[in-house]
Amino acid sequence: MNTKKNKYMNSYVAGFLLGLLIIAAYYFSGEGLGSSGGYRDVAIGVINKVSPDYAQSNSFTSIHVANDHSPTHTWLIYELLGVIFGAILSAALYGRLKFVVGKAPHITNKKRLYLAIIGGVLWGIGTQLGRGCTSGLVLSGMAVNSLSGYIGLVAIFGFGFIFAYIFKSLWIKKIR
Repeated sequence: MNTKKNKYMNSYVAGFLLGLLIIAAYYFSGEGLGSSGGYRDVAIGVINKVSPDYAQSNSFTSIHVANDHSPTHTWLIYELLGVIFGAILSAALYGRLKFVVGKAPHITNKKRLYLAIIGGVLWGIGTQLGRGCTSGLVLSGMAVNSLSGYIGLVAIFGFGFIFAYIFKSLWIKKIR
């Protein structure tokens, strides 16, 4: 009999708390959850600091910096900071706070980090072209009973399982 206590949160409790968080987000901000808007706001804030004239004249960024409004003073920035510091705090509390590069055995740390940066940039571009990220689509979409939220859930997990099956061999076996 295994008497070792599980030191991780129960996934059902975490899902319930996430649902409460989505309700609170809609109540207090009128918007659902998602991270891509926060990253967009940070990028626009940097553009506005570096070149305010460009930020004011560009049709995409100008709506976010109009009337001397700083895009970095939105609730999405605080959501991102909460996610970052919450992850660090959780890892510290459960003894998992260490720097490790997760990778296949045949890939160097440098190559893995390089590919992660490329993937992050592509994710950022894709979320802006798609008008949001997958977490925002599913969590916020389903919270308001939107058909697109349910379709997104099926598509994300369906394609996730397919691609996991395909790429599992690339991750485990050494490519010759």
